[in-house]
Amino acid sequence: MSASQMATCDTCGQPVHPHRPSGTSLPRARYCSNACRRRSYRMRQKAGGMGTALIEAPLTQMSSFIGRTDELIELARLLREVRLLTLTGPAGVGKTRLALELAGQEARRRRYEVAVVRLGQLSEPEEIRQRILAALGEMPDGTDEAEKDRLLLLDDCEHVLDTCGSLLTDLLPCRPRLRILATSREPLRLPGESVFPVAELTPPDLDSATVFAACLRSDAVALFLDRARAVASDFQLTEANAADVGEICVRLDGVPLPIEMAARLMRVFPPSEVRARLDDRLALLTNGWRLADDRHRSLRASLEWGYGLLSEAERALLRRLSVLPGGFGPDAAAALAADVPEVVSAMTEILIGLEAKSVITLLPGTGGPTRFRLLESLRCLGHEMLVAQGEDTGAYERLTAWLTTMSLPLHHEAVVPARTLAMLEKEHANLTQALRVLRAGTDERQLLLASALAATEEADGRHTGAAGHVAYALDHTAPDSGYRGVALEAAAALARRAGDDTAAARCADKAVALERERGGGPARLGRLLLLRGTVRHLTDEREASRADLAEALDIALELDHELLTTLSLGAIARAELENGELGEAERKICRVLPALRRHATPFRLHPVLVTASALALEKDDLATAEAYFTEVLRARPTHRGDTAAAIEGLALVATRARQFDRGLQLLGAAERIRDGTGRDTEWWRRHLREAREAALLAMPSTRAEAGLDAGRGLAEQQAISFALGDDEPGAHPKRPGHPLSRREQDVAELVVQGLTNRQIAARMHVSVRTVETHIRHIRTTLGLRSRAHIAAWVAQRQPEPPASLIPPARRPSPPSIERTSPAPPAGDRIPAVRSAARGVRVLGETDSRRDNGT
Repeated sequence: MSASQMATCDTCGQPVHPHRPSGTSLPRARYCSNACRRRSYRMRQKAGGMGTALIEAPLTQMSSFIGRTDELIELARLLREVRLLTLTGPAGVGKTRLALELAGQEARRRRYEVAVVRLGQLSEPEEIRQRILAALGEMPDGTDEAEKDRLLLLDDCEHVLDTCGSLLTDLLPCRPRLRILATSREPLRLPGESVFPVAELTPPDLDSATVFAACLRSDAVALFLDRARAVASDFQLTEANAADVGEICVRLDGVPLPIEMAARLMRVFPPSEVRARLDDRLALLTNGWRLADDRHRSLRASLEWGYGLLSEAERALLRRLSVLPGGFGPDAAAALAADVPEVVSAMTEILIGLEAKSVITLLPGTGGPTRFRLLESLRCLGHEMLVAQGEDTGAYERLTAWLTTMSLPLHHEAVVPARTLAMLEKEHANLTQALRVLRAGTDERQLLLASALAATEEADGRHTGAAGHVAYALDHTAPDSGYRGVALEAAAALARRAGDDTAAARCADKAVALERERGGGPARLGRLLLLRGTVRHLTDEREASRADLAEALDIALELDHELLTTLSLGAIARAELENGELGEAERKICRVLPALRRHATPFRLHPVLVTASALALEKDDLATAEAYFTEVLRARPTHRGDTAAAIEGLALVATRARQFDRGLQLLGAAERIRDGTGRDTEWWRRHLREAREAALLAMPSTRAEAGLDAGRGLAEQQAISFALGDDEPGAHPKRPGHPLSRREQDVAELVVQGLTNRQIAARMHVSVRTVETHIRHIRTTLGLRSRAHIAAWVAQRQPEPPASLIPPARRPSPPSIERTSPAPPAGDRIPAVRSAARGVRVLGETDSRRDNGT
């Protein structure tokens, strides 16, 4: 090698003997000695970590970078494997910021010489070509071409895709050390391109038991807080404002741009006011950075830029899809676009195009048909355009007609098919939207749609406000409507679930009377009689209940309808059980259960399983009873009443096995869960009273009350976990009310022990980088500055549990407990029933955490 070709030290310029190149390793900076290597490191630190020339845009940003740790790790890996990497995503999702952070990270590690070219303001092909070539020509050239990798960041390519595609097709083959990182709302669609969709920041789970803790775990909320404190330094997330802040982030879909704009409003408006005004978000969120591009200065400008890049057919479909807040499939899209035949004929192509352009998002697969969704902000813009074009009335009429057709089985089927319920469950938000529009008139279809919404609530336990919609429809539509009986049935079912047996009986009576008067057909009458028989059973009208159920069974047999027959037999078996006819009840249950397991949805199976469990209890078959009750809980019942009944059943099993501690704790937990739900029959309540009295007599009063209080203190998921004995570490990834994930808690506890990151990694069988990431997440979530602060925080959250809840295995039991609550004989114990001591341990730990504000 000649002197002119000799590699030189990056620090002092002295010649360096070349190392043997590796086929897999990346080019590294070359130094003549360790002293030069350390000197170079200190120089990079002093310079802010940037030792490379930058073109057009600084890589060091002035605002903090929140979240995206996993994305950065994955992108760094991809960048080493591919030469063309495109970040795609909707407007404002943070593509540019993530790309700049990645480029800066790679430059600080001296892996690449980096240049950035912003294309947002460019449109002429020649101008773009010259700008890119100039950026490549101005990149540092201090070493031999073969020793340097170059990274070119092309920002905002979506409006010049053809120009970028042709230029990169020429550049990449002739520059083997060049890599391209591009940002665009849609892929470049070039050979060798790897596409990385940039997702929204994780919003909080507003359905969790503790919204405040859920907000602390959310990257979207972390971004909101950071930007809010930049304009209002005293702004804090509190228990009082957590729900408002969380809903702002959820309704803005976790998209960083509008979240930042909303956060900057905290200087003037409280979170509750911003939340209330989000329906007019396009007018509200106009406070982008002063020097930002025009299309990033407001939410409207950002969205309109993307809208302008769509074809006319894509715009037409987008406007019509804006009436669907709950997502949609190709069938819904075709129904709404029925007035534009050219769109319907090209529907598949248009949907693919909209997804590629980040206008619609593919929902995660659930085993059913493909579904998409519009981001809420883009839906607001589309709806505004729909109204401006005068297309809103027709779009809502087509939506109503489509949903009505889907809901018709509620009107004429003996039992609503599971397939119909599954479809309606997916459309519950769209049903609500259609009902809001129909409230402006007296259209009878709102009776059917409100009943469909009630059916989804009955099937999945989700509170959708169906009761209000049903009541409004009954009050504001014609009394002679053909759908009125269906709505009365829905009102009765909802009242039964809410525990208002009087209202349920009244609505069921009206529905049956109306159906008999109109003679609409035996199928719907059989369904109504089954409902009324069930309601009458709950109100202890036993003879009237059995008459209704017998008539429902006769109709089912006449129609040869297997599912209606099965459900009627199941209800009759429960009545026979409570009447002491155990043999008849057992024969029916043996016939019913296999059929329901094959065909019924879970909410129809669970009550029959509870009946089978109660039958086993009456026969003193504790193992079988516990197996059935456990099956109900493991299926995660959709209704709290079913959950409470299963936990009460396990409490009866425990007390009959003389495990009184566990039995009382389960009774306390069931009492809290059942609060606000429908009550059960007097027969069942009598069994619960007897079990409770037996446990109270067998235990000291203080210990018994402590067990009941411990059970009442459990949230629903905690109670289910305790009832099932699921103490495995992986059973629940986050403890209710705890700001850290289970894995982060494990890391924090090892930090307390004084272990290094490498030792923690070896203990947990993960990489050191993973441990570093967890510690960074812990510090960010908790607002702590060092490992010592983490250790102190963990130590403060581990107080000694109250003495009354320390498991007997850890403290001596009073002699009275031994005398009044002896261990059951070996023959009376059943393996499936967990020990009471185990239950006290779980409850004690939970209560100690709760007493400390978690």
